[in-house]
Parts: sequence; structure tokens; C-alpha cells
Amino acid sequence: MTRYQTIATLFAIATTAVAFQTSPGRAFSSEAQQMCSGDAMRLCSSEIPDIPRIRACMVHKKAQVSPGCRAVMDREHAAATGSRKREAAAQ
Repeated sequence: MTRYQTIATLFAIATTAVAFQTSPGRAFSSEAQQMCSGDAMRLCSSEIPDIPRIRACMVHKKAQVSPGCRAVMDREHAAATGSRKREAAAQ
């Protein structure tokens, strides 16, 4: 794997993690990778390879991400919040 492919893969993983903001065991969607990878490379390249820092950077710069990435982030955050509320209510 080339250096560029490695960096691109790290960004894809990090941006997907940002989009989901849930437990690490949850699978990453191809939609989140597709919609947010470019934004992560543009906005948070200085944070590579530290995935938690990339995640924090993307959340901090959410106003600057593309509309598609923002939509994925919002949708997945809402789903995660709803899931956590259901889990708390069940206990």
C-alpha cells in the first residue's frame, strides 16, 4: 500500500468515526466514507494519523464541511443519540 493510500484510508476511517460518534464496534458506512473523506483531508490533514484528533477536528469544523458530509454526520449523530436514549430507558 502506498503512503497516499495509507493516509487516505486513515482519513476514511476517521471521518466515518466522526460521522457515527458511537461505539467503536459499529460498522462504518460507505456513504460516510464517500461523503466525508475529502472534507477530512481538506480540513484536518494536520491531525494524521491520530484518529481521535481527526474526529475532534471534524466535529470542531463541522460548519466548514460539505453539505453531504454534514447530513451524514447529523443523521448518524441523531441515530446514535436515539439509540443511547433507548438503552438508558431500558435500564
